[in-house]
Amino acid sequence: MKIGITCYPTYGGSGVVATELGIELAARGHEIHFITYSQPFRLNGRDANIRYHEVPVSNYPLFEFPPYDLALATRMAEVAELYELDLLHVHYAIPHSVSALLARQMLASRGIKLPFITTLHGTDITLVGLDRSYLAITKFGIEESDGVTSISQDLAERTRESFAITKHIEVIRNFVNCDLYHRDEELVAKTRPRFADPSEPLLVHLSNFRPVKRVLDVVEVFARIAREVPARILLIGDGPDRSAAEFLAHRLGVSDRVHFLGKQENVNELLALADLMLMPSQMESFGLAALEAMACRVPAIGTRVGGVPELIDDGSSPSGSNGGVANGLLFEVGDVEGMAAAGIALLQDPERLNAMATAARRTAQARFCASRIIPLYEDYYERVVRGEG
Repeated sequence: MKIGITCYPTYGGSGVVATELGIELAARGHEIHFITYSQPFRLNGRDANIRYHEVPVSNYPLFEFPPYDLALATRMAEVAELYELDLLHVHYAIPHSVSALLARQMLASRGIKLPFITTLHGTDITLVGLDRSYLAITKFGIEESDGVTSISQDLAERTRESFAITKHIEVIRNFVNCDLYHRDEELVAKTRPRFADPSEPLLVHLSNFRPVKRVLDVVEVFARIAREVPARILLIGDGPDRSAAEFLAHRLGVSDRVHFLGKQENVNELLALADLMLMPSQMESFGLAALEAMACRVPAIGTRVGGVPELIDDGSSPSGSNGGVANGLLFEVGDVEGMAAAGIALLQDPERLNAMATAARRTAQARFCASRIIPLYEDYYERVVRGEG
């Protein structure tokens, strides 16, 4: 198929998922066209089946804010017509679904059919979309989509409740390339000494450092762990809360044990160095960072929010996906003391930690590998093109 993909080309989860989806689809022989204002950071021109089309936005004195959504719609229609696309797949509802709708209408006036799919990722529904300024247009864009997918069951239910939507929402969860994200013992042995001594456990956190990720809780939890266990931590990513996190690490006396790495492209190699991930988010519609860590045999201490329990099974539910075997640990938002105590206990019990790491990798392989999820997208694309979305 010839598929147009539009996303925010940033380090946020929606951009990462959209880019990785395009890469996986291209590897399976599809022709992928990314249409956005800059090249997604994970793209790197790795496949001949991938093309990037920049969306130029003119900045006229009359416009206080350049109308990106209109420029995007125009570019979508141009690319779709020139390259005879079969469909558009837009990630994050605002404003991409409305731009795709405009492109579809522009092409329909010339007798060209271009269905589009909207994938809901989280804050486009739970935060931005509920703003009164955007609620009506978000609802309209979703309802007018030829197909709608959600990255978790929880997010699909929230969308139906918050926007009173009766349209079918296909749940296709996030995925990870299990061949790329794995623990390479040789690489770990070579790289890990840069960050920790052999006797020191190494923790990791990966996010865009927005307030919803609660990076300050990460530092608080780690500081408590470090008082009992000679640990170190990698903080991968950047964003508005980085400076506050750096200051807090200094105030708590652990700045010499915290590695602020900023934005990184070799995330798969860095995650595999760690023993445990901290993900104390206020809200996660899925928890992609935790999944990528789990594929590398790194279990996560997370929060019982959103779609995270669909990924992390702490063994508390007899009907859990791992049959009672924990692949991580879950706590309430803000339970710094509980997360720290659990982290200390886990790091001091290598046998339990290893069992959890094994379960984490097994979960990633059995339920979330790209080889299992990408065919679900392909099947859905075919249904939408046939008008069965």
